[in-house]
Formats: sequence, C-alpha cells, structure tokens
Amino acid sequence: MPDLTVNQLSVGYKDRCVQRSLSFCLHSGELVALLGVNGCGKSTLFKSIAGLIPTLEGSIHYAEADILQMDVKQKAKYISLVLTERIAVQHATAYDIIAMGRYPYTSFMGTLTAKDQKIIATIIQRMNITYADKLFNALSDGEKQQVLIAKTLVQQTPIILLDEPTAHLDLPNRIKIFQILQQIAQEQQKIVLISTHELDLALHYAHRILLLTTFGEFYLDTPASIRQNNILSKAFNMDMQAAGMKNLYG
Repeated sequence: MPDLTVNQLSVGYKDRCVQRSLSFCLHSGELVALLGVNGCGKSTLFKSIAGLIPTLEGSIHYAEADILQMDVKQKAKYISLVLTERIAVQHATAYDIIAMGRYPYTSFMGTLTAKDQKIIATIIQRMNITYADKLFNALSDGEKQQVLIAKTLVQQTPIILLDEPTAHLDLPNRIKIFQILQQIAQEQQKIVLISTHELDLALHYAHRILLLTTFGEFYLDTPASIRQNNILSKAFNMDMQAAGMKNLYG
C-alpha cells in the first residue's frame, strides 16, 4: 500500500512559521498519534495537509499523487478530516452527517445512489451506530465523535486525520475511540493520524508516535522507543516520572 510522504514541509501563517522542514513518512495500516505541547503546531499541520490553509514550503505526496496540487473535491477522495470545532447543524440526523462523507462521489445535486446507501449502511453497522435516525445535536459527545468517524469511513479515503477526537469524552469512550481507530487502520489498511493529549492511550494503542516540539526538533518512532529514550520529558520540558507519570513508562 502507498505511503504518505511529507518532505521539507513548513507550515504556519504569513507572519509566523509554526513548524519548519518536517520530513516523515506514514505507512498504510498504522495508527500514528501526533503529540506535543499546546502551540507546537499540531492543528496547523493537520489543516495544512488537508489544504485548509496553504503550506509555506515543501511537498506532500500519497504514492505518485501530489496532494498540494489537488482541488478540493480531488483531495476529498484522499483525505478525510475531523477537527476539534463543534459542528452546529439544525434538523440534521446522525445519518445525514454520515452521508455527507459521500460528497466527493455524488453528482452536482448530491443525490445518493444505491451504492452510496449500501456503503453508508455497512459503516453504520460496522460502527454499531444504533441512533442514526436521531438528531445530531441531540447526541452525546461520544456518539457525535463516532458519527464523525463514521463519516470519514463512508468517505473511503486512504488517509484519515482526526484532531483531538477524544476531547470532552469520558474514559470508556476515549478508550473505545482509540480501539476503533487502531482496528480501522489495521483492518482497512488506512493511514490514521490522530492528534491527542492522551499520552497514556497514545502510547498504548498507536503503532508510532509523531512528536512535535517548540524547539525545532520532531520525533517519529515507536512507543517503545519513545519510552526508552525518555523523549516525552524532553519534548514536554518536564520530568514525566518525577511528575507522577511513571505509568507512561510501564
């Protein structure tokens, strides 16, 4: 399966570069956790890869496809994205939100074909979403997150980006989301990149860790190597074990 290759990528804004010269490769079939302190550029990197903001320099390729040269609809067939911003919709059901994932494949009128409906039904069953007919705004935070993840699966992209999908969730739902994402990456051979502050869950469920810093370095390695080399303490500028976070190294 193809890889997502980021080469000499600098991201930020006209008056400020947030991350400079990032080069890394993400593999199909793996869940990668994006970690780092607030302000290190995690959300900026997500938005740059997805094309929501322009990159400052560098390239992004999936196999031979140049991600940065695609228009919106082309890119939507390669990358699906869930951001931290809450979706405010009126009178839309969970099914309606999930069905939006078929947008890149529908006609100008947005009509769902029998194939589209079958894909949606399969994902709803796979995610065990029993509340598809309920209004999205009436769902719990955990249910909303599962609906948004289902939307990305319906979109059928090889790359899935999720910015803090476990924020505001209780522990059981945080664990469930990580388990689902790990399974999706492995079973469907997708590249799943998740930004999170859940260090313990990331180290347990992710295949690799992409760790951004504010001092011009970044790390991409296995959780075991991140632990063994005490990289978290360096990146977060604190002694994790002394701070009572020994469980991160168990």
